[in-house]
Amino acid sequence: MPLSARFNPARLSQVSQVLAALALLAILHLHLLPVLLAGLLVFAVVNALAPSLQRHLPGAKAHWLLVALLAALVVGLLSFAIVGGVAYLGSEHGSPSQLFERMAPLIERARAQLPAIVVDHLPDNSEQIRVAVMEWLREHAAQLQLAGANAARIIVHLLIGMVLGAMLALQSALDRPLEGPLTQQLRIRSITLATAFHDIVFAQVKISALNTLFTAIFLLVVLPLFGVNLPLAKTLVLATFVCGLLPVVGNLISNTLIFVIGLSISLWVAIAALTFLVLIHKLEYFLNARIIGGQIRARAWQLLVAMLVMEAAFGLAGVIAAPIYFAYLKRELEGVGLV
Repeated sequence: MPLSARFNPARLSQVSQVLAALALLAILHLHLLPVLLAGLLVFAVVNALAPSLQRHLPGAKAHWLLVALLAALVVGLLSFAIVGGVAYLGSEHGSPSQLFERMAPLIERARAQLPAIVVDHLPDNSEQIRVAVMEWLREHAAQLQLAGANAARIIVHLLIGMVLGAMLALQSALDRPLEGPLTQQLRIRSITLATAFHDIVFAQVKISALNTLFTAIFLLVVLPLFGVNLPLAKTLVLATFVCGLLPVVGNLISNTLIFVIGLSISLWVAIAALTFLVLIHKLEYFLNARIIGGQIRARAWQLLVAMLVMEAAFGLAGVIAAPIYFAYLKRELEGVGLV
């Protein structure tokens, strides 16, 4: 009698779902979300690209090649970031004194546009900026040290997650031995989670790229046509793409940055920028609904509610995890016919 026949399949499925839910909650409680995200990302990328390579490299060779390329890419990017960061900080443009000097004109223009209650708290010149920054660094030295340690821990977790994701991607391409019934159910839960991650992340990348395109046209083409050159325009375009990877709140963050920088030129430029961005985002709702709707069939308000609840329970990690967890939960409920 086969082992799987000794157990109720429905009961095994319920047990595996409970274990998966507990694991997902434990990941947030133990601050292991970077490991999960990095692992899922590598797993999704390898499995998305492997079918194209398998036409020329049969079996697991395509997975091995992709993992090797990803490893080389990560090492190369890390090396470039370290060397480039050290070189930039050592250059004339990257020195702190030059940074303070470049910030002074922005603050001076902002002083002419902002209300008096805000202007009274702004520094008058670059020397006051430097003194204020150094004073803040001295007062928050302990917090900065802790933040540095947390940043190092997150980087280590990301690397570990990438290694685990690569190992799982390779394992999925190999012949597996006979598995027990609970292991089979847990594998189904894992595949469901990976599919939910693929849906939400790749849909959000498309949305962020579209939003970045419209923002770049406005900042780099439309405003210069009217004789307005927004400071840090290219940096704002990059920030728009990065922030746009966060559903719902990402646009709020990028729009706030653009509005604040626009205030450094004039209040009317800031209002014009905000108006344009709001109109563009209203237009994008139709496209976003089509993109996300085709992936997880979820409305913006549903994601927003999930993010609010998760933020209240787990903070920033909850905001980041909410869309993925929501997509996973929706797929599980659809699987049993509840939604």
